[in-house]
Amino acid sequence: MNGISRRNLLRGAFAVAALVPFASTLALAGAGNAAQEDVPLQKTPVIGSRRVSPGTGGDVAKVYFSPVIDSASLIRLYNLVNEGITGKVAIKLHTGEKNGPNILPRDMVKALQATIPNSAIVETNTLYQGDRQTTRDHRETLQVNGWTFCPVDIMDEHGDVNLPVQGGFHLKEVAMGKGITDYDSMLVLTHFKGHAMGGFGGSMKNIAIGCASGQVGKRQVHGVAENMPADWKQWPGKEKLMELMADSAKAVADHFGKHITYINVLRNMSVDCDCAGTSAQKPEIRDIGILASTDLLAIDQAACDLVFASENNQAILERINSRHGLRQLSAMAEHKMGKPAYELITVG
Repeated sequence: MNGISRRNLLRGAFAVAALVPFASTLALAGAGNAAQEDVPLQKTPVIGSRRVSPGTGGDVAKVYFSPVIDSASLIRLYNLVNEGITGKVAIKLHTGEKNGPNILPRDMVKALQATIPNSAIVETNTLYQGDRQTTRDHRETLQVNGWTFCPVDIMDEHGDVNLPVQGGFHLKEVAMGKGITDYDSMLVLTHFKGHAMGGFGGSMKNIAIGCASGQVGKRQVHGVAENMPADWKQWPGKEKLMELMADSAKAVADHFGKHITYINVLRNMSVDCDCAGTSAQKPEIRDIGILASTDLLAIDQAACDLVFASENNQAILERINSRHGLRQLSAMAEHKMGKPAYELITVG
């Protein structure tokens, strides 16, 4: 990456933007369960999708939630949101740098993938210098991290394909890994956590950066296609970066249409992305659970709401707020990449 290393990319900080969350609780009925339980109501500032009580009516997205993080829960939630998943299926996963301590458990992913016919994990090479910048190094890293139980398609291994961005903030098209066009459907399987530049990495970031080709698309998404300063802190950040990511994610979501669905796993949530590998800071916030939805905005909004409502969340909230990460949510709302309200439905 012309002198920009992963270590340097993960250094630095922005000024903290203070946000004052509000607190409340809402009794939600568990799906298939008559029992009631108190689940923290939305505490994130309402700038994306507003959480509402079940039965409210209107144009409401459904977000399914399980507090249990295991293979059975993952499979159960996937089966609630997979109505549009047909044909050849891409499982978009962040497979992580070598020996990353926080990446999703391989046994969980293996169990889920085994239930999805004609599926493969998909990835792209990275822009930064690290364990996955070249296809050769990327393949070695996949072996080290145990992603050996199914095909893994490095989508930009054989080049790029331009996907259009309809009504983008900054981009008219984004170079994606060429292999993306080989798939009929996509499951976006995301380890929700912090992120050095985006504040947080949810489903939107997973496809916005994760599907963009390593040496072309990722420059576009970072706003450095024409000029890439050696110092990453001179790259666009905060609002502009979130808007660029929303543009890129919209291109992917529009490409698949109704044949894309989303899962966020809220466990081992370091302030650092899985791109940090073994240098990622140790998580301070507790594990929360698994979310699933066909609505991109709603699932990332719900994840943020649960994180903002959780205990010991100071570090990850500082990371989100200082990078202006919540602009991801409002940018998706402006792009109409999800519904303006969602229900959180507890399962199990």
